[in-house]
Amino acid sequence: MSFLARVYERARRAKLRLVLPEADYDPRVRDAAARIEREGIARLQALDGDRLPDCIRLLRTRKPDKFPTDAAAAEALEHPLTFGACLVGIGAADLMVGGADYPTADTIRAALWAVGTAPGIATVSGAFYMIDAKDDRVLTFADCAVVPEPTSAQLADIALATARDRRRIVGDEPVVAFLSYSTRGSAAGPRIDRVRAAVADLAGRTPAPDFAFDGELQGDAALVVDVAARKAPGSPVAGRANVLVFPDLDSGNIGYKLVQRLGGWVALGPILQGTARPISDLSRGATADDIVNTAAIAILQAREG
Repeated sequence: MSFLARVYERARRAKLRLVLPEADYDPRVRDAAARIEREGIARLQALDGDRLPDCIRLLRTRKPDKFPTDAAAAEALEHPLTFGACLVGIGAADLMVGGADYPTADTIRAALWAVGTAPGIATVSGAFYMIDAKDDRVLTFADCAVVPEPTSAQLADIALATARDRRRIVGDEPVVAFLSYSTRGSAAGPRIDRVRAAVADLAGRTPAPDFAFDGELQGDAALVVDVAARKAPGSPVAGRANVLVFPDLDSGNIGYKLVQRLGGWVALGPILQGTARPISDLSRGATADDIVNTAAIAILQAREG
């Protein structure tokens, strides 16, 4: 069974409630909703006007400065992504997938208003699950979608969120490499210092991370055993990384597209991560199949562990 087939099967078993807030008017989302329902991937939750008072209370409670009155909150809920995210926030749904007709910023804003960030994480980021069509190998790339120039603390957040979701979505143990143009001091400069500071930040967190991580590592040292033996002997990560944390959005976005277009890998995402409950974004170029894939992966984000 392929990785994606396993994702679908596990999603079906979860039997979660999914909001697709654009299903009423976008034909791609409507087609995806029909397939999700037909294949039993999730139970669909519509934008229910009866829930509007609960959503107004949620926004006013979570963001009283932003929404000082019922009218202000009600106006915000006219945006379908905000309404959908609030249905997750009040417990009327387990997750939302949206953004086929809106920029990523709208999805992230709705998520922060409605559910906030996950415990121990202050940064929302975006990962791609890269699948090698030849052998079904899966690598996770982050951040490829959200934070243009992450600080060291944000890089540590990105690593933590990606590792947590790797366990939930892929089901194996995350092995995290903080990427750089340097491997363990082979070069020097402020960009390398930022990556090293991110590794130190993650190492100092409480509770301590329960997965292997290391940096700074070049891409070949992170992924190729023979190269790792020469460049980073003794590293707990080098040569066997399955999570790659890129130093900035330029390198992450360029990297996943090169692997996808030149290497022939399948790219699933972007999958938003770091939120307290799953709120997933869609590319405005997404197909119905992309939407179904994103929904199935987002369902697995709701798992504990």
